[in-house]
Amino acid sequence: MIRNPNTPRVARPRALLLSGLTLCCVALLSACGGGKGEQASQTAAKVNREEVTVHQINYLLQRQPGLKPENSEAAARQVLERLIEQELAVQKAEDMKIDRDPRVLQQIEATKREIIARAYLERLGESVSKPTPEEVSKYYNDKPALFKERRIYNLQELNIEAKPEQLGELRAKLAAAKNLGEFVDYLKANDFRFQGNQAVRAAEQLPLASVDAIARMKDGDSVFSALPAGVQVLYLASSRAQPVDETAARPAIEQFLTNQRKAELVQKTMKEMRASAKIEYVGKFAAAAPAAAAASAVPPAPAVPAAPAASGLDANAISKGMGLK
Repeated sequence: MIRNPNTPRVARPRALLLSGLTLCCVALLSACGGGKGEQASQTAAKVNREEVTVHQINYLLQRQPGLKPENSEAAARQVLERLIEQELAVQKAEDMKIDRDPRVLQQIEATKREIIARAYLERLGESVSKPTPEEVSKYYNDKPALFKERRIYNLQELNIEAKPEQLGELRAKLAAAKNLGEFVDYLKANDFRFQGNQAVRAAEQLPLASVDAIARMKDGDSVFSALPAGVQVLYLASSRAQPVDETAARPAIEQFLTNQRKAELVQKTMKEMRASAKIEYVGKFAAAAPAAAAASAVPPAPAVPAAPAASGLDANAISKGMGLK
């Protein structure tokens, strides 16, 4: 809640569950302070009239994935210094009454609503059931390109500016070229504007919808895709087999299927809530009501990144994984 500016400011509590790592940090910071009273208050530092607490430090430490126990004390002290500077800035802002600025209050309210809504969706997602071993095995067997027949791909991509009447010629020249370099020489000689990308990607790092199509390609194959502004060419320079057995793939598959179920549950629940709520669009937004209702059918958090419509990859998609996280 937004604090009443007429009431005195008190220390801000932080409610969180402490992991083993953060408990270690509590002990370290409390030991630095000494007395039992300081341990009870969990005060890490006093900044003028306010306190910076160990709970605030622990909350930020928990948001640092992969923090090793041996680095916890140094990390805690770095976080403490940042919190001290933040507290100094907050105090100065309050002295200047910046915390009463309507724009600041609007940002605070918007952030609060976002946090609460996200917490609800996360709580909702906790109710989904864990995939069964049979479901994991089925997914493993249904996706050989990701697992049994997994490959590492050396992909080259060309995005070529061209007019519709030039596509036939480009397609024929690509088919006749002995390799991509010969086709590139043709583009240069005929003043075509193009951009190239190259990347080595494992199957799971490709857009999920493109995995099977790329898996069917042999080394030296290319895919020619017409785009609104020209052509996209995806060329498989080389590849090597690197299969993954079901035991190794199981954790990633379980997480992927769980995330997929969470996204489906959120979509279903939101649709039901919209159907049961009284929603009235007003003014200029009334005309957009059908479009807004249709947009609600799109899941707010897709389980996997969207793949491009073409069989090739664009510059952004080639760096996206299939979401097994």
